[in-house]
Amino acid sequence: MGTEIKNIDELTEPILRGKTLQASTEANMMTFIDFGEFGHFATDEPVAHGGTGEGPSPLHTVLGALCGCEAVTFRRTANDFDFEYQRIEFEAGFTIDIRGRMGKRDVRAHYQTVKLQATVTTNESEERLAEVVEETEARCPVFNLISDAGVKTEMVWVRKPIDA
Repeated sequence: MGTEIKNIDELTEPILRGKTLQASTEANMMTFIDFGEFGHFATDEPVAHGGTGEGPSPLHTVLGALCGCEAVTFRRTANDFDFEYQRIEFEAGFTIDIRGRMGKRDVRAHYQTVKLQATVTTNESEERLAEVVEETEARCPVFNLISDAGVKTEMVWVRKPIDA
């Protein structure tokens, strides 16, 4: 029995993968999240918002997850495109209209805007970078989750030569 290799376009059935974690809170603003073999951390709110300030806010962690997911997706896409680079540096921010989480139902409780700048250190051309970026954004699950939620998302990719 040999291994059959198919083109991605020939795969018509979903290929689902699942992951789990455990989380708990003691009726306060801090949530302890256990990722099993990958460790654990806590999210919290700043003191000014009723938390203890001992961890990033859940909204900050989603923004961090966006950076991490873009990085992983870019790496995989770069491999597929034989694109060489040394590093990516991210700067990210978001805005939120807090009236939504205060209970005003006609205001979205999630991000209003997300802005992300990714500086890629590479000697590849801007055209090649643009190809990898286009495919990365199409493939990135967190980027698409945020975009599909109707969040105004501004993603800027900057090429930085390795010699600079």
